[in-house]
Amino acid sequence: MAQLQDELVEAWAWGEESRARAVVARLAEQPRKARALLDTMLKDPDAQVRQAAAFGLGELGGAASARLLEQQLVLEEAREDHDGASVAEAITLALGRIEEVGTRASLVRRLERLIAGTPDPADVNMVAYALWRRRHPDLLPAVRRSLEQLAPPAPICLLGLFVLLEKPPESLRAWVLDSSVPVEHKTGVLSVLEEELPAELNSTLPAFISAAQAQSEAAPLPRNGATANYIEGLFSLLLHKEQLLPALPSEALGQLRDLARRLIVATTPNSSIRAALLLQFVGQPEDAEFIEAYRPTEPILAKVFDEAAQALRGLQKK
Repeated sequence: MAQLQDELVEAWAWGEESRARAVVARLAEQPRKARALLDTMLKDPDAQVRQAAAFGLGELGGAASARLLEQQLVLEEAREDHDGASVAEAITLALGRIEEVGTRASLVRRLERLIAGTPDPADVNMVAYALWRRRHPDLLPAVRRSLEQLAPPAPICLLGLFVLLEKPPESLRAWVLDSSVPVEHKTGVLSVLEEELPAELNSTLPAFISAAQAQSEAAPLPRNGATANYIEGLFSLLLHKEQLLPALPSEALGQLRDLARRLIVATTPNSSIRAALLLQFVGQPEDAEFIEAYRPTEPILAKVFDEAAQALRGLQKK
């Protein structure tokens, strides 16, 4: 068990989530010992050990894990230091993965405690992501209440969560296409959807793409950072869910190609990596020369552009 603890902490420290998950699976072969070990790790003075324990409990799941995590969350908040904040973030993410009804209430209480003080928007957004994973219509009043209590501007992901909880797919499509809705609010919705995109919302993607096209035509991208951020968020979501691209209508794919080319030009000399990556999936063979023309000089960025151009030339050979 001690060896598995060391492996779990090391995997967590290196950001190797798949490896950490495999270690927890081995621990779970002895459930009682595993939970006792992780409970002990939660009390360790080293914040990294406590973070790894939170991840492990989130993977084990169950009501017992949820109770341990919520108790520790309150203790971490009381520390009011960087280590406590880092562990609180790990616990929030872990609660978002546990499929127990009670975890929603735990996360709502976390949100309410944050709102009662002077919250860091990043902390509020993290809770919004976790609540989206445990989404339920009953959450709507609590999220609305939190937004009413916050001084503007509200964290964009909390706004995005509220919109997604409130609007069915048809209403969401109309909301996205409404030019009077601030583009920052749409970016918040995209950010929450990147955390998890339910199948019933796949049909809204063309609306997000059309809204991006309309927004980019309304004002040049270099002078409109909010629109550029929205397009980057859209590309990030689509790259995260690239298996959905072939199912998009041809008009939406054409709009994505145009948007990717525009964003590459607008963000020169260090052009958008996401735009180049997306162009591999929605571009034409002739886009290879275009990508090379805007290839950044920085070696790591340049490698991404070279690989994108090579993939597009492969289409021509096929």
